[in-house]
Amino acid sequence: MFHAFLQDHDLGVLLLPREARHPFPKREDRKDWDALCLQSKAEIIKWGNEALEGYPLLTATQFLAFVRTGDRQAYEVPYFQRRKKLIGAVLAECIVNDGSYLDAVIDGLWLICEETSWVISAHNGSSHRGMPPAKERPLPDVQNPYIDLFAAQTSATLSYALYFLEDRLDAVSPLIARRVRQEIEHRIIRPFMSRDDFWWMGMIRKDMNNWTPWILSNIIDTLLLVENDDIRLAQGLKRALLMLDSYLDIMPADGGCDEGCGYWNMAGGSLLDCLESLYLATGGQVNFYDNPHIRAIGAFPMHAHIEGEYYLNFADCDAKPMLDAERLYRYGMRTDNAVLCNLGASIVHAAPVKSADTPQMNRVLFSLFHHVEEVNTEVQSPMAHVILPDLQIYTWRKNGFYAAIKGGHNAEGHNHNDCGQFVIYVDGQPKVIDAGNMLYTAKTFSEERYTLWNTRSMYHNVPIIGGFEQHEGREFAAKVAHADDTSVTFELAKAYPMEADAVSFERTLEMMDAGARIRDHITLAREAEISWVLMLRDKPKCTDDVLIMEGLTIRYCKSLTVSIEEIPVADERMRKNFEGSLWRAVCTACPSMSFDITFEFVRS
Repeated sequence: MFHAFLQDHDLGVLLLPREARHPFPKREDRKDWDALCLQSKAEIIKWGNEALEGYPLLTATQFLAFVRTGDRQAYEVPYFQRRKKLIGAVLAECIVNDGSYLDAVIDGLWLICEETSWVISAHNGSSHRGMPPAKERPLPDVQNPYIDLFAAQTSATLSYALYFLEDRLDAVSPLIARRVRQEIEHRIIRPFMSRDDFWWMGMIRKDMNNWTPWILSNIIDTLLLVENDDIRLAQGLKRALLMLDSYLDIMPADGGCDEGCGYWNMAGGSLLDCLESLYLATGGQVNFYDNPHIRAIGAFPMHAHIEGEYYLNFADCDAKPMLDAERLYRYGMRTDNAVLCNLGASIVHAAPVKSADTPQMNRVLFSLFHHVEEVNTEVQSPMAHVILPDLQIYTWRKNGFYAAIKGGHNAEGHNHNDCGQFVIYVDGQPKVIDAGNMLYTAKTFSEERYTLWNTRSMYHNVPIIGGFEQHEGREFAAKVAHADDTSVTFELAKAYPMEADAVSFERTLEMMDAGARIRDHITLAREAEISWVLMLRDKPKCTDDVLIMEGLTIRYCKSLTVSIEEIPVADERMRKNFEGSLWRAVCTACPSMSFDITFEFVRS
């Protein structure tokens, strides 16, 4: 798409003159800054005051903790605190405009420029083709800078600091801005313009994910803000668009994000960041918002929305992700999607400005200066039935019941082994669940990933066949056998290893007036035991053929033997979605070669 556009258009001609490119009001535009609501100003001042308390230390041994113990937090917590404090100081100075926060800005800029690398420790081992693994290269190479998500994000943050405050910094010393520009050039612009072996660029690998738009959105902002050579600027923007093409090539036509709705923030949401920066920098002449693929990518969060705070959370996704309300609203505005606008408007928090743990400065600025309207009550409510055919996700809602199921394969982005996984919500509350994500450690993206319980199929709502779980890999996949307005049937035998001896496994999810039904027909090549797993939000009461929870009754075959396991939620991240305990019901059938098992989900 972008390649074709660039064949017919010269970006250098389309760009507005530098003096006319103002993505956000300059500090000198006092009318706009003074007009910010009192609540936003108070939040920013509070945030800026944190910078006055000083910046945390970053040490080599904190960086080494990832390789030594698998701990990401030792380095990442102070790393992101530095950036968060700097953003707060910059914005607070723009509000008060009296120098109160300028020293805190200078300290933050200088400290970050002094860092050996802007890459976090967990990403240090994924840099270049042919480089040794992280354990053999546990510290960053200052002469060979890599660009990861947060190096790019840091660059954009520093670029915005210059955009707003360079004249004030120059009054203290011109060496400050000069140093910042030198570091951005060395760490970001030069490697971006000269390298082609960073995997997220799409030149040596085609399995792109959120890294591509996330990094490019920050590099585009960096180029627009600090690159003074107009020819090089146009070349850099063209290069970024061609890389975005590689990302769009792997994105399904239905717009689905297999990394999960939480990752849409930095996948589809970052794609919007790229498009919006170019739209604003060209006075709307670079405009891709009418493209069907772009529109479909933007619509994914509304398709994944269950109710209230809850979203579909297949893969490494939170059940209650912190979606960027302004990005949802703006994507909806640009693509004429009133439902998406409403979703964004409905989740604007009481505080208009949120300081995320991994702060992205342009998102904060959009929240400050781009007003989100109130919810339009005349807009259509969420769809009763959603189909994402490429992701093989099917959802229904009826009479307060919500049911969703996925097929797919076991090599998806942020994959869990979960072909055939389904969830049930009643009146917006989780009942049969996907446990979702946990805090990332060294194991999360390593060969040990599937030793983590939340990624394994035995902790999803799919059966264990003859003692065998599903296996990771693209070949372990589901196939849609039949679908209509009220049901879908998947063939799931190939999601299991050959040792399971599954000849066929048809799973049907059917929506009923009173609830939902799962029907499994499984044929094996030998007699074996099968155990059906149900991950439950609430502790169930068990009788001969019924599991009873608050708001939900599960009817099952009397021939099944049921055991209940409590899973205390100890992980900090999972606890934000499901506090307390989860409950795992294991329903086991006697050995056989053929099974016809039904579970019905109705109100209690």
